[in-house]
Amino acid sequence: MGVKFGLPPIARSDARLFVLGSLPGDASLAAKRYYAHPTNQFWRLLGLAIGEELHGLGYEQRLERLAARQVGLWDVIASATRSGSLDQSIREAQHNRIEHLLRDFPNLRAIAFNGSTASAAGRRLIGEAPSHITLVDLPSSSAANTRPFEEKAAAWAALRAFFQP
Repeated sequence: MGVKFGLPPIARSDARLFVLGSLPGDASLAAKRYYAHPTNQFWRLLGLAIGEELHGLGYEQRLERLAARQVGLWDVIASATRSGSLDQSIREAQHNRIEHLLRDFPNLRAIAFNGSTASAAGRRLIGEAPSHITLVDLPSSSAANTRPFEEKAAAWAALRAFFQP
């Protein structure tokens, strides 16, 4: 079980919303793309939240649509040992400096955490968020989270308030 290193952040300097996961799964790390596993529901959930079909687009087109909507992607964990892709297998985690998002992105209005692992670590790292920043806890988009898709989509709909048309 070796050390796995996450992906770099993807965002323009005018990002208003960051969606933070825990640590990319093996399929995403191998592809060097966020949410690359075909059963992960991230692109469908986010597409519904912004009212745009993202799932059927190529990866670069997806990122272009997120940039146009001022959305950034990153992860709370920079590196960790983990057997497989499940969050509960994460050990010896080293965290990204996500608290710097508050300083480095002056237009930032919200940080959404994709799943409970990202939320627990992310909230601890950020501490008390400034009053103009909303922290949003989302159900994990992973297929390992067996909540019904419709239930996940209803929770992810809370992100609509932070997207630019």
